[in-house]
Amino acid sequence: MPVIKHYKGVCHLFVDASADLDKAIDLLVDGKCSRPAACNSLETLLVHGDVAAAFLPRVAQALGERGVQLRADERAQPQLPGSCAATDEDYAAEFLDLVLAVRVVDDLDAAIAHIRRYTSDHTEVIATEDSGNAERFVNALRSAVVMVNASSRFSDGGQLGLGSEIGISTTRLHAYGPMGLEALTVERFVVRGEGQTRK
Repeated sequence: MPVIKHYKGVCHLFVDASADLDKAIDLLVDGKCSRPAACNSLETLLVHGDVAAAFLPRVAQALGERGVQLRADERAQPQLPGSCAATDEDYAAEFLDLVLAVRVVDDLDAAIAHIRRYTSDHTEVIATEDSGNAERFVNALRSAVVMVNASSRFSDGGQLGLGSEIGISTTRLHAYGPMGLEALTVERFVVRGEGQTRK
């Protein structure tokens, strides 16, 4: 019998130094606000330090208008009026609500290190216009779905062409990633012969 683990979705968005900030805001708002109780909703925003001063005030405005509570590290808090201090538990949390953890990171390597520490292996997103950084991000993470400049909300069996989704497996025993009905079925072979042998 197939065994699957549809576990929590601690999904991250990393906004790279080269990101189109308009595009990044759209990814963030859709990923966090379109259906916050879904497992493919964003739970953590990581922002490259080089764009934090330009991007975070826009985050505060866009998410503030939608009632999102922000929990931020000491580098992000000054740019996010009304935010509260984030804890380690916040970065590991699947809030399933209008709550978002925020951290400013020095570079892509720091973003990858953060994700590796806190991920649930569900879905990770990078907003970047640097194809090299996009490839490094994709190759460095083992999550079931990794996206480049696309909303985490596309991490869904139906959206990925699998039909009705059964779940998103975050373990590698039997199935991994978004699963449709085929992932829970097995193949059975019936061979009818007339005395054939392999020799």
